[in-house]
Amino acid sequence: MRLSTRSEYGLRALVSLVHRQGDQPVPLRVIAEDEGISEQYLEQIFVELRRAGFVLSVRGAKGGYRLARPSEDIRVGDVIRLLEGSLAPYDCLDGEGPGCGKQDRCYTRRVWQKLQDSIEDTLGQMSLAEAASEPA
Repeated sequence: MRLSTRSEYGLRALVSLVHRQGDQPVPLRVIAEDEGISEQYLEQIFVELRRAGFVLSVRGAKGGYRLARPSEDIRVGDVIRLLEGSLAPYDCLDGEGPGCGKQDRCYTRRVWQKLQDSIEDTLGQMSLAEAASEPA
């Protein structure tokens, strides 16, 4: 399973925001420079992050973005689900799409379900603060 650059860049940008956030909002240009990401691409991602209530935007000469709530209260899984959609490795696990038609006799579904549960547990427990705490 691979995640897209939307979730990678979105999470990296939020971590950058955690590191830079103080009394003043952080301009998107600064985050883009910090992370080596296109500012235009980040604008698209931040529109979604703002709509979902993860960040607040401040207009004006000293404008930019700040977290809408403490980084300890933002779950990495919520951010990735917003930017990716379902984290299920197969359609049959999230109820979306037609599936393969073999759900009632699928012996390997248990493997994929355990994988999905592990992903959901890990990302659901990790806060943005924890993700921003130390490089691996």
